[in-house]
Amino acid sequence: MKRTLLAGCIMFLLATWMVSGADDPAKAGQAAPGAKRIGVEEYDQLRTRTNVVQLDVRSSAEFAKGHIPGATNIDISSTQFSERIAALDKGKTYLVNCAVGMRSARACQKLGSIGFTNLFDLAPGFEGWKKAGKPVAK
Repeated sequence: MKRTLLAGCIMFLLATWMVSGADDPAKAGQAAPGAKRIGVEEYDQLRTRTNVVQLDVRSSAEFAKGHIPGATNIDISSTQFSERIAALDKGKTYLVNCAVGMRSARACQKLGSIGFTNLFDLAPGFEGWKKAGKPVAK
């Protein structure tokens, strides 16, 4: 009985993991190739450096309600997203954020796929930034 229950639990967990898209970096908590997932404190330190661009990939409506000071909004859901990121300077360091870290992971994947190498993804997203009591611009 115990073995059957244990085997059932293991099968359920494996099936859930496979269906959940665990190969998606945003869901698995892993960085996209070429990107490093970082926390709020490291992001805050990096954003003050020169040659750094902060990208907020949320919608313009979300961005207007509040964002990390100094961030530039490029909506990952926009039909112009690929065009806009292709025009960016690949020699700079990019700090990427969204609401909770899923869209920013996808954005880092896209950026990495076209040759960007200095990518940092804010793992807890803007919500984590606010929760940490960091400054918010409107």
